[in-house]
Amino acid sequence: MPHARLAKSSDLLGLLELFRLSEASPAAEPIERAEKIWLEILSQKNVAVFVSVEETKIIATCMLITTPNLLRVGQRHGFLENVVTHPEFRRQGHGRAVVQAALGAAWAKDCYHVLLQSGRKDPGVHRFYERCGFEPGLRTAYVARRTLKS
Repeated sequence: MPHARLAKSSDLLGLLELFRLSEASPAAEPIERAEKIWLEILSQKNVAVFVSVEETKIIATCMLITTPNLLRVGQRHGFLENVVTHPEFRRQGHGRAVVQAALGAAWAKDCYHVLLQSGRKDPGVHRFYERCGFEPGLRTAYVARRTLKS
């Protein structure tokens, strides 16, 4: 099985390339903006980005965000975001490796659960998340979107 590791500052270009090849939403541009955002992400103690690499190429990634909580006897919340696997490397364990690394980090930080939302319609994507340990239907997700003024 592929191995996941924490992302490093030098991984930005590889992540941007992965995002360009995936069905994920467009990445931040121009590069100067992406670099500022990447430095901000890496400076956050409650944010961790995991990557799976083959040779020097980033094949999969995800971001874990954890936050303190006064309920649930003080156990933290975890949120999994930006789960992306290179289209040519799917079904090879890279996606599972980054998700499992993120879940392991969440449990080590005393999270009582990790929430994940998916807007993907592909049933295979949902089966993947279920095989990684996520249970559908336990919660209802609501999304508020900022309205842009013309």
